[in-house]
Amino acid sequence: MSHILELKNISMTFGEVAALHGVDFEVGSNEIVGLLGDNGAGKSTLVKIITGYHHPDPGGQMYIKGERIEHLTVARARDLGIEVVYQERALADKQSLWRNIFMGRELANRWGRLDLRGMRIETQKLMNTLMGFTSSAVTPESVVKTFSGGERQGVAITRALYFQAELIILDEPTMGLSLSETKKCLEFVAGIKSAGKAAIFIDHNIFHVYPVADRIIVLDRGAVAGQFMKDELSLQELIDRLYLVAQTGRLK
Repeated sequence: MSHILELKNISMTFGEVAALHGVDFEVGSNEIVGLLGDNGAGKSTLVKIITGYHHPDPGGQMYIKGERIEHLTVARARDLGIEVVYQERALADKQSLWRNIFMGRELANRWGRLDLRGMRIETQKLMNTLMGFTSSAVTPESVVKTFSGGERQGVAITRALYFQAELIILDEPTMGLSLSETKKCLEFVAGIKSAGKAAIFIDHNIFHVYPVADRIIVLDRGAVAGQFMKDELSLQELIDRLYLVAQTGRLK
């Protein structure tokens, strides 16, 4: 399998605190990787390194689409096709659907003016395909605050796919969602794979990660405690092994 992302021997210290130490991490093209770990395990630090917010300690290596990357910046990460969908669902709730899709990346016509009609047309196409909005009650002018939590996550994921994201990082996307909203959100996550893209699904809830992940990696106290292909273990076997992590720090 070709890899869209490879991290080798990544460490990150803040003063005397080691947030990550010796982490090897990879994501294959068109692969959904579930990243599990309790609060403080290092998940957020790892994401900030992948997206260019933090620079790791010397000695580690990062490859994106096979290219060795040094001193990654947020802008460069985006240019390379890495997008993040945060748990806060960073959308403008009082704005329309089409404005949220194109926020910060508005389309312009040949005269350099905002192409309002074009953005509405593109949003309608996305509604009919990636979003699955078929009701006539929902239009490109619909205000985002009227959508469910799962639908809002879908808008953020669709926006990333539209702008050619190759790797979408989902930061606890189901947090605070009801059962029905969670189901809708997981359908959007599965849609990332259907679109031929890759994702890192970060969560501490194995019941949300397991149904959609191809491979699962467990972080514990800043290190990789273990990883495996989902097909290798049943959900119950995974739960039993996660209990071992809590007891020993290793997934055996």
